[in-house]
Parts: sequence; structure tokens; C-alpha cells
Amino acid sequence: MKIKPGKLIRRLYPDMIWEIDDSNGVFLTFDDGPTPGVTEWILATLKLYDAKATFFVLGKNAELYPDLHQRIIDEGHKIGNHTYSHQKGWGMPLEKYIEDVDFADDILHTDLFRPPYARVTPSQMRAIGQRYKIIMWNILSRDYALTVTPTECYKGVVKHIAPGAIIAFHDSDKSFRNMSYALPRVLERIKELGLKCKIIEL
Repeated sequence: MKIKPGKLIRRLYPDMIWEIDDSNGVFLTFDDGPTPGVTEWILATLKLYDAKATFFVLGKNAELYPDLHQRIIDEGHKIGNHTYSHQKGWGMPLEKYIEDVDFADDILHTDLFRPPYARVTPSQMRAIGQRYKIIMWNILSRDYALTVTPTECYKGVVKHIAPGAIIAFHDSDKSFRNMSYALPRVLERIKELGLKCKIIEL
């Protein structure tokens, strides 16, 4: 089960941020929200552990659920751009992809970006990188995968936790089974290691 990105992709995209130099910080991230029912649960769980996170939000979901989007901000978390409509960059014209990203930014107003599926072309990355910090991850929970059990999701994440890690979870109905099992246990392990969950500020 692939949890950490390979060395090849990191070499191909050196300007993307895969981890953060921080001696006592861990960076939880949640993609695809806000999602009614799921986002509230995440926020309540984070609050229990005094943990902060970065939410890579879809513009269309922020538009559909503005109160939920605002609650993420009000509770001290960070917002990142995850495109307006969850576009795959591969096979998509540069202008159309950038238009979708910019449409989301009209709502989100952030300097952080994460490409859906990690599928972005070099030209798209260069264009986006002029205005955004492109945030990837070095621990992928795979909470969205139906073939991954909740226990496997949890174990795959905690095996790699270290200072500066960027952990990718998902704020979606599809991921809730695995994420809801793994997240509290991951937070407990982070606490045991004496690390602190922080928002991404670069």
C-alpha cells in the first residue's frame, strides 16, 4: 500500500512542498470538503486534541455550504485551494485548468494550492506556482480507498509520523469510514510523540 510519495515524483516536481522543516510540528490536511456531517465531526475531533489543520477546499463546496466553510476559518484552521470542481490536470488545457483554480480563489482567497489526485502537468504547475504555494504530502492516508481497512489506514499513517510531516486525509463521505477510525488514533499518537498539529503557514 503506497503511503509515501516516491523519490522520482519528488524529483520531477521539486517546487512542490512535500514536507515542512519544523522540529515539533505535524501538518494535518483534509481535501475535498466542506462536507455536511463530516466536516463538523472533523472539527469537533480536532478541538478535543487542541489540533489545527489545513483544509484544501473545493470552491463549489464552499459555495454550497458557506456557513460550514466559515466555521473552519472561525475555529482557527487554514484554507487551501483544491480547484473549484475537483479537476484532474492531466489531459486538460492549461487555460481551462487555471480558470477553474481562479474560480475557486474568488471564493477561497488563499495562497495555498493542492492539485486533486496529484495530477497536474509541468506547465500547469509552473503557472499555478507563480501565485500559490503548492502543498503536497509525505503521508497519504488512503482513507478514500475501499480496499483499505480502517486499521490499515491508521497503521499506514502512524508508521511514518515524524516532525514536519504533511498528512493527507479527506473531508468526504467516501472517506469517513476509514478517516473517522484513524484520525482520533493518529491525534493520540501525535500527542504521545510530543508533537503539535499546526496549520501550514509559509
